[in-house]
Amino acid sequence: MNALCRDCLTEFEAPRGALPRCPACRSPRVIAHAELMSLSIAHMDCDAFYASVEKRDNPALAAKPVIIGGGKRGVVSTACYIARIRGVRSAMPMFQALKLCPEAVVIKPRMEAYVEASRAIRAMMEELTPSIEPLSLDEAFIDLTGTARLHGHAPAVMLARLVKRMRDELGLTGSIGLSHNKFLAKIASDLDKPHGFAVIGKAETEAFLAPKPVRLIWGVGAVGQASLAKAGIETFADLHRWDQQDLVARFGSMGERLWHLARGQDKRRVSPNAPMKSISNETTFFEDTSDPDLLDGHLWRLAEKVSDRAKAKDLAGRTVTLKLKQADFALISRRHKMRDASQMADRIYREARGLFDAVGARGPYRLIGVGLSDLLPSSDADRSGDLLDPDATRRGQAERATDAIRAKFGPDAILKGRALR
Repeated sequence: MNALCRDCLTEFEAPRGALPRCPACRSPRVIAHAELMSLSIAHMDCDAFYASVEKRDNPALAAKPVIIGGGKRGVVSTACYIARIRGVRSAMPMFQALKLCPEAVVIKPRMEAYVEASRAIRAMMEELTPSIEPLSLDEAFIDLTGTARLHGHAPAVMLARLVKRMRDELGLTGSIGLSHNKFLAKIASDLDKPHGFAVIGKAETEAFLAPKPVRLIWGVGAVGQASLAKAGIETFADLHRWDQQDLVARFGSMGERLWHLARGQDKRRVSPNAPMKSISNETTFFEDTSDPDLLDGHLWRLAEKVSDRAKAKDLAGRTVTLKLKQADFALISRRHKMRDASQMADRIYREARGLFDAVGARGPYRLIGVGLSDLLPSSDADRSGDLLDPDATRRGQAERATDAIRAKFGPDAILKGRALR
């Protein structure tokens, strides 16, 4: 079988069925597979990304359980593997996470640090291929088809070199899933975490999938699993036994997708230019609140964060969304489509504030969020002004001037009074 040392990148032939060490450096971190050098679709997923950045930047945290998230009323954004061993998981309420791991160090997210690390990783990927489809700051699909002649090595070697560079130059680790399509590459990247490298070849696809639960399929959550279970479908083998027409009759358009995925078939291409659909930000309060000044301050800060992300990506949006979660977890969502698109914090805030006022006194609230959607290039935004608000142009000019000062002197160089509430 083709084999590759993930530490020194030596390529060699290994006997089938053996667990070899690298003949050059004697490392046991070897990946061996019959199709290793012919597969080219990969999924790279950073390992506990936010927590790993925090541990890299503060070595005193290295041996400690770290949770990234809000206060006791918030939720877990991510947790290091030490905390995960104790049962902590992403999206878990913070109070529950701290019951499972009371000695954990809880750190508020530092998005600017995570974005900087993500950009550095993306730059490394772009040295390999332009065919990169980011899914978030810490994961992406990579298509290395046809690059072997350019790099002088098979895609597997270049992917191993990528994660080695991430570890050596950035102090971060990632796990690679390599296969012949996106669906299987994503599954493979979860097979050997953290700092892993797993392969699913064409010849083994159906045998590999057969005993696996159908929850591995994207979009099949708890409700979908229950629906499939009613039809006697719990594994890929169960799904494989169904005719395509019967699946379509039972599950509609989803049935056709299920039929193909049961056989490991996925024709989706890695799409470097997949458009972003929305930009949003939200916060969960330490205590439920109805305080109008406090809520107004949060509305401004959230609008500013959404605006900053839109400006960084040269995007604007036509629709502003307000999200509120009441003390009993009931969710309120309101949206308004503006006459023209905007990326300005002042405009986003005023739209969100209008939506909030329209909801009325229905607090207290445990969560508030602001979003921007119907996105388009920023060159098409903020053109017509607001005839009903003659000061809008002046405020927009002031905001642009503030952006320039912050870019030069830092994000805290100028703060609005409402941001301090």
